[in-house]
Amino acid sequence: MIRTTLATSFTLYAVLVGALLKECAFLSPLRKLIWETYQGPIVWFSALLLLNLSATIYLLLRKVALKDTGDKLAHLEKQLRGQTTISRELTERILDPR
Repeated sequence: MIRTTLATSFTLYAVLVGALLKECAFLSPLRKLIWETYQGPIVWFSALLLLNLSATIYLLLRKVALKDTGDKLAHLEKQLRGQTTISRELTERILDPR
């Protein structure tokens, strides 16, 4: 899930930067001056934006991908511990005291 989060974050970040550069095309002649003057704040803003994007996307993916996981696992454990199970071998493994 972290790999998906990072890929999505970097893709969204690249799209946002591309849109920003397209809108600010008139500043193209001053690009070098702007970069030399504001290099630090630009890098900090970019890093914080990427961090916040990653955290938000990770949170959304957890909400969507891991929805009702505990209930599903509890249901599976009930089936394995019951008399009629989905797999006798798995039941024997769970009930076997090691």
